[in-house]
Order: sequence, then C-alpha cells, then structure tokens
Amino acid sequence: MATNRTYNRRNIFTVFSIVLLISLVLVGRLTYIMVYRADYYGVRAQQLHERERPIKAERGIIYDRNGIEIASNKPVCTISVIHSQIKEPETVIKLLSETLGISEDKVRKRVEKVSSIERIKANVDKETADIIRNYDLDGVMVDEDYKRYYPYGSLASKVIGFTGSDNQGIIGLEVEYDKYLQGIDGTILTLTTAQGLEIENAAEDRVEPMEGNSLTLSLDVNIQQYCEQAAKKVMEEKQAKSVKMILMNPQNGEIYAMVNYPEFDLNSPYTLLNQDESQATTLTDKEKNNLLNEMWRNACISDTYEPGSTFKTVTAAAALEEGVVKLTDNFYCPGYKIVEDRKIRCHKVGGHGAETFIDGIKNSCNPVFIEIGARVGATNMYKHFKKLGLFSRTSIDVPGEANSIMHKVDDIGAVELATISFGQSFQITPLQLLRAASAIVNGGNLITPHFGVSITNPDTGNVQKLKYDVSDGAVSKTTSDTMKSLLEAVVSDGSGKRAYLPGFRIGGKTATSEKLPRGTGKYISSFIGFAPADNPQVIAIVLIDEPVGIYYGGTIAAPVISGVFDNVLPYLGVEENYSEQEIEEYGIGSFTVPDFLGKSKDEANQLIKVHDFGEIYYIGEGDTVAEQFPLSGETVDKNSDLILYLD
Repeated sequence: MATNRTYNRRNIFTVFSIVLLISLVLVGRLTYIMVYRADYYGVRAQQLHERERPIKAERGIIYDRNGIEIASNKPVCTISVIHSQIKEPETVIKLLSETLGISEDKVRKRVEKVSSIERIKANVDKETADIIRNYDLDGVMVDEDYKRYYPYGSLASKVIGFTGSDNQGIIGLEVEYDKYLQGIDGTILTLTTAQGLEIENAAEDRVEPMEGNSLTLSLDVNIQQYCEQAAKKVMEEKQAKSVKMILMNPQNGEIYAMVNYPEFDLNSPYTLLNQDESQATTLTDKEKNNLLNEMWRNACISDTYEPGSTFKTVTAAAALEEGVVKLTDNFYCPGYKIVEDRKIRCHKVGGHGAETFIDGIKNSCNPVFIEIGARVGATNMYKHFKKLGLFSRTSIDVPGEANSIMHKVDDIGAVELATISFGQSFQITPLQLLRAASAIVNGGNLITPHFGVSITNPDTGNVQKLKYDVSDGAVSKTTSDTMKSLLEAVVSDGSGKRAYLPGFRIGGKTATSEKLPRGTGKYISSFIGFAPADNPQVIAIVLIDEPVGIYYGGTIAAPVISGVFDNVLPYLGVEENYSEQEIEEYGIGSFTVPDFLGKSKDEANQLIKVHDFGEIYYIGEGDTVAEQFPLSGETVDKNSDLILYLD
C-alpha cells in the first residue's frame, strides 16, 4: 500500500514538472515575442490589414539630337479584381468581358480565383478604363499605368527597340539604357479587415512614383527619315532583299542614322512583316519566334559579310603605312593574276593594262591590290587590321554586336593573302568597316560609334554627358591625308563617279561582293563615302542585299549615297564650295533679275540674252510686259526659269 502511494506521488511530481517546464517555456516565448519582437510582429500584423497596389512610374523619354521625342509614354490603365470584395460576380464577369473584349471563361477564372488581387488586363486605354470605372463595381480596381509609345512608328525600329508589358526594354537602346530609363514605381496602401475587405473612409498611404531619366541621342529624325526613304526607293527599284545604311560623324563616332530596311512598327512589334493573318495563324510558336527575331535583328551590327572592294581602303592604308608602295609605282593588269595554282580575275575581263597605284585605286583593280597585299605580307597586314579595330567589336551602345571572322595568321598562304587584299575570304560587320574607314580619313583616330549623348534627371535637371573611348595612331596623318586624296579621285574620276556632287568634295569606294556560297548569282552592292573630302564631317555606308538586274556597287549603290549627301550636307551646315571648272561646267552662280515691266516683247528678248535664264514662258496675247516672275531685283540661281505676262 505504501509502495503504491510512493509510486503515485512520483507520477504526480513528474507530470507537475513537465507542466511547469512547458509553462515556463511558453511564458518565456511569450515574453520574447511581446517584448523583444514586438516591432516585428507589429509590422506583420499591419501587413495583414494592408493591401499594396503599385503605381507605375513613367519611363524616361528618348530624344533625338534636336530634342524631338522618339520614345514617350501613353497613359493607360490596369484592370484588376479583388476576390473578397466582389459582391456580384456574374455582373463583373459579364461587363468586364464585354468592355475589354476578353472571353467570359478567361475573366471568370480570374474573378473566381481566391487571391489578394488578380490582374484582368493591362495597357487598357483611358477611355475604356473610364467606362469600367463608371460601372462602380465592387472589387474591381482601375489603376494608373503607362504604355511605351513611339511617335514615328517604324523609324529606326531596330536601333531604338521596344519594351515589354512590364515596361522593361526588350531590344535596342531600350534595353541598353534600361537602368537609366526605368523609373521607380510608387504604391497605394489601403487598410483591410481580417477578411480582406477594404475599410471604407480609411486613409490611404500613397508613395508617389519617380519618373525615369531621359536619354538624348545623336540620331537625327530628319536624317533617319531621309535615309529610310532612300533605302526604300532603291530596294523597290532593284527588288532587293534588304538595304542597310549608316551615317556617322567620323570625327567623334556620333551616329546620325542607322537603317535596316524594311523596318517594323515599334507600336506593334509582334506583328510580322509581309505576313497576312491566314499565314500567321498556321505558324508554330517556334516558327513565329524565329521570324520575329529575324525581323528585330539589327543587321548593321549583327550580320557579317565579305566587304569586297570597299576593303581596298584598308589594304591601301596598310601599304602606305609600311612604305611598300608609292603613288607613282607602275603595275600591269591583263585581267587576272596567277597566285600559286590559282587564276584570280579582275572585274574587268580584258584587264586595265598599264596603270599606276593611283589608277589601281580609281579602277578598283584586283591584280594591283593582290600585288601590294603581297608586299605588305600577312603579319603586317594583320598588325594594321588590329590598329583599325577589325579584330574587336566596336563597343557600340546597342546590344547584339557580332565580331569579325578572320583566318589565323599562321593559316594564311599566298592565295588567302591575295583574296584578303581585295576584301574576300573573311567577314566583318558594316559598322566595323565604317569605323576603320573613319580612322583612315580622320587623321588616324579610332573612335567608338555610339548613339547615346546624355542622360538627364527629370527632377533635378542634372545632365550626365556620356563618354566614349578614342585611341590615336591607327594610321599616320600623312597616310590619312594621302588616302583622302586618293578616295576623292575614285569619286571624281573613277569607279565611284556616280557619287559625285558639284560643290561638295566627296571621297569613297565602291564594292560588289558575291555572297556565299559562290556561284549562286547573289551579290551585295555597296558604297562607302565621306564628305567634305579634305575635312570629313560625315561618313556613310550603304549595302544593297541581292539586287535584281544590274548589281554593280558603282552603278546602284554610289547614287544612293550621292542623293543622301545632297540633302544631308546642307542640313548639317556644310556649304558648297565650287571649283572654277564646276562653275563653268554646271552653270553655277546667281544674278539679279532685271526689270521687264513696260518693255515690249522684243525689248524683253534683248534683255534676256545678257542674263543666264533657263526656260522663258510668255503668257498672254499682248506685246507689253505687265507682270513678271521672279520679280525685278530678286537674286536667283543661273538657269532659273522666267515668266512674263503680256498685256
């Protein structure tokens, strides 16, 4: 009996000890939570009774060099639902489906989903959002938002790029400068009950969004538009596959225009070019994505090609730098050159015959360049390629740039060296060639091509000027001056004469490159030109991909740059400077219009003979001049027309 009593006491003591221990632990835990973790759990409790909704920040504006907006924002709204606050779900489903043009099944899934908040549709135009707001539906939220808008549609589409539904950059400058353009979203905090219902008349906490920084570019809307028009014209005339064009300041690398025609609509970037709706619906997701990536591709920086004869500028510069050729050196072209066991032909089947080095450049003669390439040698040739940046990307501020594809120097034999000398058996991008040519004509400075000029903070007005690397010594000033003179001769009296512009000293080089694999009859016609030749302010390259019919660069590509320069040079403030020969040959000049009023027709004819009018138009049956156009005293160009009204 005593034993049982002792046993029971022991059990009671054990149970009491365990209960006491648990109680102490709970009290300790409670004390810890209430005293040491009070702030933390206070915040957690507040969060349970708060609902946070974002306020989208405006993305920074992108401006061209003249302050014209080329990427801005359009006010839109985001429509969302809060499950716990919806009182009439069927009404909500029906009205949102009809107003937003979304199937009822899709809306129903969002409405019936038990969550704090569900987005129904983003980027809803303000007019539609106002209609939904006026429905005054419980549980339906209409929040402010912004959608990227491009005022010029397809202008420079593959350069500017576009944003996704979250307003983040996808391609082009939009993604390159995303960290600057992105704003900081704000928030709206509303108090809710434990059941998730918003408390009426409760104060809202609002954190205002911060607008993104603006970006100013070197791109010029007017120049870009003209270049795109020129590209479209030649593409349609020659039924070409595409046209690429770049205009740049060779002194500092600022790019005025970059064309990849055809361009796509930045406000509808997922709409395929040249695809009707029936074709688009038959594509698999993979096929459509491949077509979209191809459509968005900036071929000026992402595609490589064999440059052909435009690359002879590099070979000539290397030969002058090495001192292995003089302007008076004599060569002979029978129409081909035998290199080891290969007969490499010149573009002129019958050959150019005897010619100097100057003639060889003007004639774009392959045998001449094969010989001077051999004089330079592979090792020295590659040394100058490196100086001219041909083994590295240009570091342009647009993503997706490709690099050159070159032989290893140890693998270059006599045949490879010969073909490299006139621009074959390797590949570079158009921009790499343009940068190298810029260094050759700007005195030897290897610049960094770029679009970004400055970043501006919209709140403080603080402007951050963007800086880019420049290295000197790519070629000597002597070589640069000689090359400018030689390339001017190519345009004034050589294969590039269709790029000639009276009053503007143009230098340049033509090319006609056969595409790989050879023998398909597909070519790239190109021309690279700069002006004024003595002090280049603009340099340009155009590539016409797979033209139909005549495909020679000097015939179809050179006139494109001539037309562009004819408009762009005066726009950039480059004034005409006519030589005496040009003044005489093209009738350049101006004169003051004399007074014809009151004179007879015979007297007027005598006065006309001593002035440089063009066409003369007499209107009326009388014999006395009653009116004239242009008016007397006006200054007009020579060969201007004259209209005389007779009474």
